[in-house]
Amino acid sequence: PPPFTGVWMGDSKLCAIGVHCGNHITSHGLALNCCTDLSWFDHIVPCGLEGKGVTSLSHELGQHVAVSHVLEPFLDSFQEVFDCTLVSSEDPG
Repeated sequence: PPPFTGVWMGDSKLCAIGVHCGNHITSHGLALNCCTDLSWFDHIVPCGLEGKGVTSLSHELGQHVAVSHVLEPFLDSFQEVFDCTLVSSEDPG
């Protein structure tokens, strides 16, 4: 929910998005919870947001969702939204 970043299901964060700037280097990334053991989040305040939870695709869909099932459609959508072509370091040439 605004003004929080990420992807939310109600009051629970499904995907975190982050940016780090330091020493003249900027890095960014995201963490999409597919089949994450959510019990670990009971020991911290995720993203520093009191009263908010964390969820996963597996929890929300009521079935196991492996990263391998999500990766290709996620990358396809990323390319479409950002009008780019992703190149893997594993691709020959």
